[in-house]
Amino acid sequence: MNQERVLLAHGSGGLMSQGLIERIFKQYWSNPHLDDMLDGAVLQLPVNRIAVSTDSFVITPLFFPGGDIGKLAVCGTVNDLVACGARPLYLSAAFIIEEGLSIRDLEQIVKSMAQTAAAAGVKLVTGDTKVVEKGSADQVFINTTGIGVIDSEVSLHPRCIKPGDQVIVTGQVGDHGLAILAQREGLAFSTPAESDCAALHHLSALVSKYPAQIKCMRDPTRGGLATVLNEIATQAGLGIVVEEQRIPVSAVVKGACDMLGMDPLYMANEGKMVIFASREGIDDLMRELLSNPLTQGATIIGEVVANHPGMVLLKTALGAKRILSTLEGEHVPRIC
Repeated sequence: MNQERVLLAHGSGGLMSQGLIERIFKQYWSNPHLDDMLDGAVLQLPVNRIAVSTDSFVITPLFFPGGDIGKLAVCGTVNDLVACGARPLYLSAAFIIEEGLSIRDLEQIVKSMAQTAAAAGVKLVTGDTKVVEKGSADQVFINTTGIGVIDSEVSLHPRCIKPGDQVIVTGQVGDHGLAILAQREGLAFSTPAESDCAALHHLSALVSKYPAQIKCMRDPTRGGLATVLNEIATQAGLGIVVEEQRIPVSAVVKGACDMLGMDPLYMANEGKMVIFASREGIDDLMRELLSNPLTQGATIIGEVVANHPGMVLLKTALGAKRILSTLEGEHVPRIC
């Protein structure tokens, strides 16, 4: 087997395919569900209510400060399940690999997925690889599907949101978008831009602990915080008012966005969650969020109102209010 580059023969289903799977994927992903090497995984689920989420990852560059496409693929799907109120259990992964991809890079991506999955308490249980001709893809694309279980008392949905509910963001926004843009364009800042890519699996336990307080969650990936707030406002049929000064943005993101003419509220995030929670019990919830390193920057940035349904208003430092609209067009392409 060629040890340096992926060849079309690695996708043939024959000996070279088997060798690649054994050498790269099984080495890092081995577990009883995967090791049977069936056409799919046979899983035992502890309850009858589950969440299923699927996502595809086409980011460029593949490796960036704070992560890589493998870590991103696991975190992205884990966080989608968490946003549904589920405890993530299992992931599948399908790879579309461009002929010529470095075997070393592929191994690093697979290893990164294994490490991230283990840290998040999920198992990679089934997958697929396809190899396409050089020029037909951009190095590697990954599709992941996740399965998680939902406690009986948990029900997260925009329809659960009521006027007076508080809007929380779990940390600084815009880090991932800037990190990818800086890496792609060769931009350098006095403080290096680093992605916030992280699996927020610990929030599952928090949702189960506070099922009556937490109404809805959403991870602000493509389109950023502003777009997610607009989606929720529309789905809930309610208005949202957020205070600009309360939204946590790092100095490097703010400075870079000012220089580039961009808005951090539309920059992608891969390790943050927007949480809608009732005012009752909010102090206890915030204490728990702040006690975890991944959400220690959690901040209440606004509240839900009955006025202007379907709209998001941003209250500026001067006290004026302006409409915070949904992202139009492409802010930063190929971001996740």
